[in-house]
Amino acid sequence: MTLTAPGPLPAPAPALTVLGNPGHRRIALFAAAARAAGLPEPAVLPWQDALRGTYRIAPGTLLRIESPGEDGTVDRLLRGPALGAGWAPTRVEGGAAWYAGLTAALDRLAGAVREAPGARLLGEPAEIAVMFDKRRAHRLLDGAGVPVPRALPGPSPSGWAELTERLATAGLRRVFLKPAHGSSASGVVALEFGPRGQVLATTSVELADGRLYNSLRVRRYRSPSEVATLVDLLAPDGLHVEQWVPKASQQGRSADLRVVVVAGRATHVVVRTSTHPMTNLHLGGARGDTELVRAAAGPAWPGLLETAERAAACFPRSPMVGVDLLPVAGWRRGLVGEVNAFGDLLPGLTGLPGGPAEGLDTYGAQIAALPAHRHHPAPPTGAPR
Repeated sequence: MTLTAPGPLPAPAPALTVLGNPGHRRIALFAAAARAAGLPEPAVLPWQDALRGTYRIAPGTLLRIESPGEDGTVDRLLRGPALGAGWAPTRVEGGAAWYAGLTAALDRLAGAVREAPGARLLGEPAEIAVMFDKRRAHRLLDGAGVPVPRALPGPSPSGWAELTERLATAGLRRVFLKPAHGSSASGVVALEFGPRGQVLATTSVELADGRLYNSLRVRRYRSPSEVATLVDLLAPDGLHVEQWVPKASQQGRSADLRVVVVAGRATHVVVRTSTHPMTNLHLGGARGDTELVRAAAGPAWPGLLETAERAAACFPRSPMVGVDLLPVAGWRRGLVGEVNAFGDLLPGLTGLPGGPAEGLDTYGAQIAALPAHRHHPAPPTGAPR
């Protein structure tokens, strides 16, 4: 399938509504892509209204689900009464409550769409729910034969004591601890043990007064008592623990790939590089050079994109999936670290040269894919490509 350049779509054009936070750049970028394709301005259903139940789904609309992030009121509504005293938008804890609020809201939304004549969802709430649970997503990918890092088997560890015991049994000395329902590296800890019992935790989490806060500064904790406290505070919301895989590098910096897959095809790639284990751009990471990666990978480059597409194929009713690909063996192979329901916010990035979305940004690619997505039924979850 080839995604066409912006231009009028075949009539009748879909009436688009976006569930999102009004004024956010995600909404603005998607609306700009719709206008460039000759579509009417999408209506906006505010997340605040969706969470308060004060909304109505217009008949015949095609409803796109956008991220609820970066809005303090929405975050508070999602977490609900579980917040308690001392809540702040920068707090790390409370991911399980946030996830429960998100999935409940999406279930209600899906019901409202079913009751509106001719209305349809652009995206599947059940698949979004899996992508926002790193444990479930890892099991799904692994079961489908998608290469993923080795994960600590069994239930989520209850705290530091259980974690260290199970890591010793599994022979794992370098792991990533990821909050089961976190995003944007919130609460992620790169944990490593030395030969004489030393411990080092690298994270953007700030530990202050017995609470955890997100920070834009990556810091290192070497005190066993501090690391134990950190893990004990993260554990109640659920942890996904996976092997820390040595990644390829670019110009002396650790590197990975965010691959955007639209309608089953890898359309956009951004190289993320960092001097830290976490390559997220808001934590000091920088965009690398995709052409250098293609040259380094050589004939393995199509295989890297195919791995991302195989991961996205596990979510066949999601028109866009952002795949975090961990390159290993000198860019010859890739493991899927995460899948992202809202992994398309990459301003200024256009589609791969010669690819199906060349010249389009991530939102333009999704607009161009609307006809194909609307008229081709999705295969069962996990079906082979």
